[in-house]
Amino acid sequence: MDKFRMIFQFLQSNQESFMNGICGIMALASAQMYSAFDFNCPCLPGYNAAYSAGILLAPPLVLFLLGLVLNNNVSMLAEEWKRPPGSRAKDPAVLRYMFCSMAQRALIAPVVWVAVTLLDGKCFLCAFCTAVPVAALGNGSLAPGLTPPELARLLARVPCPEIYDGDWLLAREVAVRYLRCISQALGWSFVLLTTLLAFVVRSVRPCFTQAAFLKSKYWSHYIDIERKLFDETCTEHAKAFAKVCIQQFFEAMNQDLELGHTHGVLSPATAAPASPEGVTEEREKLRGITDQGTVNKLLTNWHKCKPPLRLGQDAPLMGNGWAGEGPRPPRREVATYFSKV
Repeated sequence: MDKFRMIFQFLQSNQESFMNGICGIMALASAQMYSAFDFNCPCLPGYNAAYSAGILLAPPLVLFLLGLVLNNNVSMLAEEWKRPPGSRAKDPAVLRYMFCSMAQRALIAPVVWVAVTLLDGKCFLCAFCTAVPVAALGNGSLAPGLTPPELARLLARVPCPEIYDGDWLLAREVAVRYLRCISQALGWSFVLLTTLLAFVVRSVRPCFTQAAFLKSKYWSHYIDIERKLFDETCTEHAKAFAKVCIQQFFEAMNQDLELGHTHGVLSPATAAPASPEGVTEEREKLRGITDQGTVNKLLTNWHKCKPPLRLGQDAPLMGNGWAGEGPRPPRREVATYFSKV
């Protein structure tokens, strides 16, 4: 249990490793879901293709959306995209990097589902059983005696061995092997193409735009860390604010109790001594923000005009974000994010 606890704490401290672990678990869960799924082909012309398309496309879409929901950066991306520019302009390159990073992780489970479905072959067999070349695989001389609707109705029963009665025209095992071979070939081709695409995206693409890639990655991590630190600071301030309010409430009650004791209403053991030292200590953590209106104004200002990414500034900022007398145009790949860190 200690090892699992250490692994869980490490994943919690490392956001990227945590999301990679979540994506790996979802990929394994998608494969397990397919193995536990009871595939029942309707074996009717016109319904086989629709049923197979739903099984092949609907679960991957659900898994993709679930992967986005489980990613904590979705709310961060939406907040960064919809927030007012204020004192810090928005960088489209950072937004694109954040979205691509989330989409890549969320696509792992859908890709596993599609690959497992194609390699299994049941879905492909159900969808294309009516397209089996009877003339090449079966008794083609008997096929002209059937009308196209009758032939389609007969071939649509190939995935259902309990109701298929067309061995005199086409052996069911021959059709099943033929379609499953094609499905497995498509499945391995899909796995190969997605692997090559992932290799290009993860390895080759950053080599051509290394500077812009590193800057987008840096400011993406900065936005994530800034949000976490702001939440921690708000939590600390809220605890101090609540503690001071509670202490003031009990001090007021203490004064009422002492007043009641002086009039002979209560006994001396009922009154509690005041503790102004604790209130003073907690007041220092409030940093001058001591009422509800000021807190609401601070939160509104943080949302509307976040502080510019410029440390140690002595001169007022210009309209383009540079400090000093004359404006200094930013470089194209830097966009609007500047720092001396």
